[in-house]
Amino acid sequence: MPSPPSPERLAAVEHHWCLRANTLCARRLPLHYFATVSRLGDGGFWYGLMVLLVLTDGLDGLRASLHLAATGLVALLLYTCLKRWTRRPRPFARDLRIRAWVAPLDEFSFPSGHTLHAVAFSVVAIAYYPGLAWLLVPFTASVAVSRVVLGLHYPSDVLAATGLGGGLALTSLWLAETGSGLI
Repeated sequence: MPSPPSPERLAAVEHHWCLRANTLCARRLPLHYFATVSRLGDGGFWYGLMVLLVLTDGLDGLRASLHLAATGLVALLLYTCLKRWTRRPRPFARDLRIRAWVAPLDEFSFPSGHTLHAVAFSVVAIAYYPGLAWLLVPFTASVAVSRVVLGLHYPSDVLAATGLGGGLALTSLWLAETGSGLI
């Protein structure tokens, strides 16, 4: 059985993918798309969704929106603590060939807060409204990819955030269902 790749080899492969992905934004259309998706992932898309749910579904929409807001708050606390603890520099800070195509919201890379929020929000929203999957799944995937393409995160930042966001969302849904949570 072959031995697993060394951490140095994994880091080199990840760095290579960062360099390759970052060149996509040298073209105007991909840059515009990924910058827009990333900006919407700052929160505007999710806040708009919460308002829309309340306006279109009344008290049920309010319940779902409160669940989204509570999950978002926990996600914010989680990724803020992890970033302060790991202090991983962003790809563009480590390699001058990687360009930050948009300004980062904070200094550190691990984990991707945009991805963590997008995954957590999508899982919770789809649990309440499965018909939104057609919109939320591609949007969330685009947010995750945008973070690497824009030079702000490594693929492992995005993968870890995907797992954390999914785990957080499933835990919050379980707590809400069992009556153990605040929602």
